[in-house]
Amino acid sequence: MSEISSVYNELRLEQQLCDALIRVDNEEFQAHKIILCNCSSYFRALFTHWSSPNSRVFEIHNVTPDMMKIIIEFAYNNSVSVTNENVQELFIAADRFNVTGITQACCDFLEEHLTPENCIGIWWFTDVYYYPEMKHKAFLFTLYHFEEVVSTSEDFLQLSVEELVKIIENDLLNVKQEKMVFEAILHWIAYAPEERTDYISLLLSNVRLALMSPTYITDNVSNNEVVKASEECRPILLKTMQAMLDLRTKIFSDSVFFNPLARPRLPPAILLAIGGWSGGNPTNGIEAYDVRADRWVNVTNNEEGPRAYHGAAFLNGSVYCVGGFDSVEQFSNVHKFDLSMQTWQEVAPMHSSRCYVSVTVMDGCIYAMGGFDGHDRLETAERYQPNTNQWTVIAPMHEKRSDASCTTLHNKVYICGGFNGNECLSTAECYNPETDEWTVISSMGSRRSGIGVITYGDRVFAVGGFNGTSRLRTAEAYNPHTNTWHSVPSMLGTRSNFGIAVIDDRLFVVGGFNGFTTTFDVECYDVEAGEWSAVRDMEISRSALSCCVVHGFPDMAEYAAPRYQMQFSDEEEEEAAH
Repeated sequence: MSEISSVYNELRLEQQLCDALIRVDNEEFQAHKIILCNCSSYFRALFTHWSSPNSRVFEIHNVTPDMMKIIIEFAYNNSVSVTNENVQELFIAADRFNVTGITQACCDFLEEHLTPENCIGIWWFTDVYYYPEMKHKAFLFTLYHFEEVVSTSEDFLQLSVEELVKIIENDLLNVKQEKMVFEAILHWIAYAPEERTDYISLLLSNVRLALMSPTYITDNVSNNEVVKASEECRPILLKTMQAMLDLRTKIFSDSVFFNPLARPRLPPAILLAIGGWSGGNPTNGIEAYDVRADRWVNVTNNEEGPRAYHGAAFLNGSVYCVGGFDSVEQFSNVHKFDLSMQTWQEVAPMHSSRCYVSVTVMDGCIYAMGGFDGHDRLETAERYQPNTNQWTVIAPMHEKRSDASCTTLHNKVYICGGFNGNECLSTAECYNPETDEWTVISSMGSRRSGIGVITYGDRVFAVGGFNGTSRLRTAEAYNPHTNTWHSVPSMLGTRSNFGIAVIDDRLFVVGGFNGFTTTFDVECYDVEAGEWSAVRDMEISRSALSCCVVHGFPDMAEYAAPRYQMQFSDEEEEEAAH
């Protein structure tokens, strides 16, 4: 509270110089008109247009004394305590009296407390009181957490058919498998079958049916009693079969983006492959992988120069490129790319130049470890805090490591393998920020330089690399509870100096050097299936790149494969396919 506000509030509490008496249900509140005018256009109109200048007593109805007390105190103190118990009543009162400061505080509170159970209720509530920004946030939350909403929200079953269509037709709807949308529809219909069964064809036409497996379509969709009873569903299923055939033959690979039954939904996260070594030189190329569409999109921003053997980290809506090499010098500098603004800026440099650096994020900080400064392999490590824009040196590692890789698990940083200037390493160690100490852990089964290390399935995975003789396709996983490594299935191909990331519950390895050449190749590992499978190649062949997964910013579609939402006739669809 400012000094002036404090004086006014003291005068109010002492009932001095007050020129308004607000009466609510026989409770009276002394106040100063000018202060209430300052916080609310309602009071300004009340005092200047809806009453004579000499009026002093104002009867206000349809509000509780408790709410009026909070509004008046806010006018003087500019602070309000919003709770789960009072937020709805407070929002309604603030909306009625146009106290924008309180409505904003309520909106902030609602946003912070959005859950799968309450998001639809908040969506409805902010529609009635017309707060489009808050309504949009509640709607997006519903889309992003759809599976949890369906299983936990009682409000889901109360949606109108128009509201349900609005949700399921949206490209941003986040479902791992499209069959979840169909099952959600059946759940909604079953709540009131007599009223809702006739909506099945409308709802089914907004499901991306062609993204399901043929077996699921045959066994669960076509044979569903509600679907079978609807004549209008038959042409939808016929179009689905044609779209599925197109998808599997890949004859019309891009036509799927025009087909509402086959168009992939937008992913909740994007994998970025940044920089690297390509065609004998470093590159500034950035590609974004859309995991839902299985497409790479070139999103290169030419403001940033080329670099290889660097680290990349996603933090607070920005990607940080740390250290690296441009074929002339080893960098200590760090550049930050704002994903929403699509602009680069230089932030504080590290204490050391670090090429072949290992980079990870933990507890809102970026860690940079080891590397090569142009003269020596490094055992030093440092930590960056974005709020202060400062790098702080932390305890050095037990070994010098360049070309290692690192990850975080259970509030510790793990670094594995690398090259110490003489030999490729099988050793590994972990850092505890609470004690500022490194601890040597069990060594890997293989020496690995140019390794990929990532946390996946509550384990630290060490993948590929160079053992001093050949590139590897083997992989192993570390169990921190037993301090042991065990083998996991090998990759399809050998690679070192590649990008690695986990997205959509799968581990992806991107590009790298296969022993003969840099590669476009991408593959992924599914821990549940226990197998590797090929993924669409990058457009740029490169090694010494860095990957990170980005999410949670408003224009994700800028980094995804373009979706075409136009509705086509059958003839237009056929023409677009050709």
